[in-house]
Amino acid sequence: MRPAGGYDSKRIRFEKGCAPPPVLFHHAGFVVDSIARSLQGFMASTGAARHTAIIEDPVQRVKVAFLVPAAAGQPQLELVEPSGENSPVFRFLQQGGGLHHICYEVADIERQVSRMQASGATVIRRPRPAAAFHNRRIAWVMTAEKLLIEYLEASAGAGFETD
Repeated sequence: MRPAGGYDSKRIRFEKGCAPPPVLFHHAGFVVDSIARSLQGFMASTGAARHTAIIEDPVQRVKVAFLVPAAAGQPQLELVEPSGENSPVFRFLQQGGGLHHICYEVADIERQVSRMQASGATVIRRPRPAAAFHNRRIAWVMTAEKLLIEYLEASAGAGFETD
């Protein structure tokens, strides 16, 4: 049975006249043991123009900083440091850390999470506010291919066309 919206997760195609909801690649997240010690190396290897301040998010139990690329409109790189042993990324760091997730900005986060769930993905965390994004909501989904995706609620006026 094909989920609503025309997406066939088995064949990875869309029915004629049916497009996926608009998404923008926002960032890739890397888990590191210390953002402060990692920043300069990541800046040099990615050619990032600058980085944001380190932000602590008590709800997510992480500290994050974003590396902003020199070219406008390109995705950012997020460095993620666990705030402690109860952080959701602490175990991942103990296994070596590294590339953790990709993030897409979406116009309708509830709809996107529902579509992903209907296509067989597992919802890890439903939408909730995130300090790093000025309390815009984020949600976490694991695809059948074991890809961890973070969805970020678009800010007002982001220019998304909704159907």
